Amino acid sequence: MTTYRIQSLSGLEAEVRAVARGERAAPADAGKPSFASAAALMRLLTPENRGLLRLIRDEEPESIAALSRLTGRKEPNLLRTLEKLAAAGLVELREVDRRRVPRTRIRKLRLDIDPFGRDDRVEVA
Repeated sequence: MTTYRIQSLSGLEAEVRAVARGERAAPADAGKPSFASAAALMRLLTPENRGLLRLIRDEEPESIAALSRLTGRKEPNLLRTLEKLAAAGLVELREVDRRRVPRTRIRKLRLDIDPFGRDDRVEVA
């Protein structure tokens, strides 16, 4: 199971600056996607995007064009959405014979919210 952090942009900036100054070591999960807030994650997981993830998982389209036909969405619009999902680590876009093939990278998400602090996490299975 992979764990992503929920960290504000200002918190992330402060952490990067501290690492750059040598005041602390880089965290073990450096380079993994993180989310500014639980609300930001939920804005990404709209019913439409969740349906898109389900369709990718179940139908395994062989290209963006094939996914476009399945969804009825235009390719540029679909690609923008897929790139956002990929940046969040939820989807990967593989290059296969000059085609971009979307695949889901997750099976389940679990959001752990610390009501007393800022140690919120997203666990990805």
